[in-house]
Amino acid sequence: MSTFTPHQQSIALRYLAMFHLLIIASSNYLVQIPFTVTGFHTTWGAFSFPFIFLATDLTVRVFGATLARKIIFIVMIPSLAVSYILSVIFAEGAYQGFAGLATYNSFVGRIAIASILAYLLGQVLDIKVFNRLRQLKKWWIAPAASTLLGNGLDTLAFFGIAFYQSPDPFMAQHWQEIALADFAFKLIVSLGLFIPLYGVLLNYLTKKITSTSIGAPFGKI
Repeated sequence: MSTFTPHQQSIALRYLAMFHLLIIASSNYLVQIPFTVTGFHTTWGAFSFPFIFLATDLTVRVFGATLARKIIFIVMIPSLAVSYILSVIFAEGAYQGFAGLATYNSFVGRIAIASILAYLLGQVLDIKVFNRLRQLKKWWIAPAASTLLGNGLDTLAFFGIAFYQSPDPFMAQHWQEIALADFAFKLIVSLGLFIPLYGVLLNYLTKKITSTSIGAPFGKI
């Protein structure tokens, strides 16, 4: 782990928290849009959410586990609110307007709550596993293992909480199948794309942050 000034860590914390919030909110919307590929049901959220684990692993590697955990707790409540609002306004993948916010949507609310609980469990496990393994000489073991376990727990928790006996007949019947396919696609995206890019992004972020002077404005990092 590199040594950074408090100012540099504060800047990184704000950027990373906003990134987590963006991915959580967009994934909660995209998970409501299922599609079928080669006979397996999955959702578009499987392609967006793995970005969270990439960001978390890079955060642990660059700044340490303490900052990574701080990001999780900072974004929990805001992401719950943003996820619910976006999911109501764009329910079932189509713009529904703001009228739906006048009454509580239990289906969307359940998805938002499931997402936050799954995010919390998956990220805490991801950080713990990655932090334990990041000192190994083979750099790829830590991100691969943490992504595998973190994504597995996150996927199981999310789909189980959100769609078990759901009022949506399709999701209630197929959530196990969708969860399995979702996990498989997350692993394909994470291990097939993110792990090879991990080293490149790590070097870029480290140089980008360390090149920022202590007095640089927030937007100049």
